[in-house]
Amino acid sequence: MNFVLLAAIFDNSRFAAIGARDVIDILLVAFLIYRLLLLIKGTGSTQMTIGLALLIFFYYLTRLAQLETVSWILTNLLTYVVIALIVIYSPEIRRALSHFGRNPFIRRFATPSPGEVREEIVLASTTLATKRIGGLIVVEGQIGLKNYIETGIKMDALLSYDLLVTIFSPYTPLHDGAVIIQGNRIAAAACFLPLTLDPQLSKDLGTRHRAAIGITEETDAVAIVISEETGIISAVVGGKIMRNLDAGSLDQILARALQGERARLMRELEERQTAHG
Repeated sequence: MNFVLLAAIFDNSRFAAIGARDVIDILLVAFLIYRLLLLIKGTGSTQMTIGLALLIFFYYLTRLAQLETVSWILTNLLTYVVIALIVIYSPEIRRALSHFGRNPFIRRFATPSPGEVREEIVLASTTLATKRIGGLIVVEGQIGLKNYIETGIKMDALLSYDLLVTIFSPYTPLHDGAVIIQGNRIAAAACFLPLTLDPQLSKDLGTRHRAAIGITEETDAVAIVISEETGIISAVVGGKIMRNLDAGSLDQILARALQGERARLMRELEERQTAHG
């Protein structure tokens, strides 16, 4: 008899209709609650959350006990709970939205375009040149630069003009060495690069230029050098250097080098070197 009764209960219950969509719904709610608890853990909002939970529990308790006056007061108070939640948890809400924006999947659709990346590099390079501040910027190509990134200080920061100029400021500990850029991010600063062993290289070129030529001889990266002594901007591709660049020519070199036109660019660099040779 009992088995028949239990079978009838489960047949008429909603549990029998639970499907994959319901399971996903429950898991998503559980995940959101878990992330919310992690977000407020260790903050002043923890105690407020406990107090709010107790208030809601007390409200339902008065409803069950049919305490009409107390229940009426709590009902009117809870009307403003939504506004109170926004005020109380405003720092946590901002932090949650910030974490959501930094999600790799979301960030893929919010990253600057290659043109914007070039613009930041060109603007930083011309600013450093104007102020006679030395700099060495290496833009990664198809060949990874992980070995060289590990020699410096890892940053993994969004590329920007302000950050590049700050890194190469003589008063910062990161100004020596190279900055390596991966995509639209600064992977590392103060990196050590291999120096070229070309014996025919001009004596006018210093350590930064030799490092720029060295890294481009071994990889398909593009290197930009700003001379501290002269303020001249140079670009190096495939071990070939082009000097005395302005903002427009530097942008063209970066655009063509990063868009798969390295072979044509290399020929032009060789022709220019021959003409000036």
